[in-house]
Amino acid sequence: MKLTLTLLFLVLLTLEASFAYSRPKVNVQVKQSTVQSLLNGLNSENIGLQSSSAYMIGELQISKAVLPLMKMLRESKNEDLRISAALALYKIGTPLSINAVKQAIKFDESERVSKHCASFYNEFSKNKITDERISMVAAKTALK
Repeated sequence: MKLTLTLLFLVLLTLEASFAYSRPKVNVQVKQSTVQSLLNGLNSENIGLQSSSAYMIGELQISKAVLPLMKMLRESKNEDLRISAALALYKIGTPLSINAVKQAIKFDESERVSKHCASFYNEFSKNKITDERISMVAAKTALK
């Protein structure tokens, strides 16, 4: 009985710790007009508008914006915009968006952008491993 309670406590403690560090999925309905406005902002000539649009797209996890963000990450001459695009891609978290961040680590000409991309990718990998370990521990506990 003590062993079961101890295992249950450890699993719950592990789950709680992982949720504190993992990024929750946004559960908000975003109107099509909002998505279109943010996509228009990405294509603006105003750097501030581009950057804030990328930020909001990442926060709202709008996967429809992955391709425009990838284009921004590859083609923008402004380092800050490339970093904003990489952060948004990381927050969206699709395989395509994460791969774009991973590729920027190797191929971006700016050391600063590469370092930020590496940081985002490492955080993604760490969270992924943590989620996998939690699933394994929960499965092992359920089998007992």
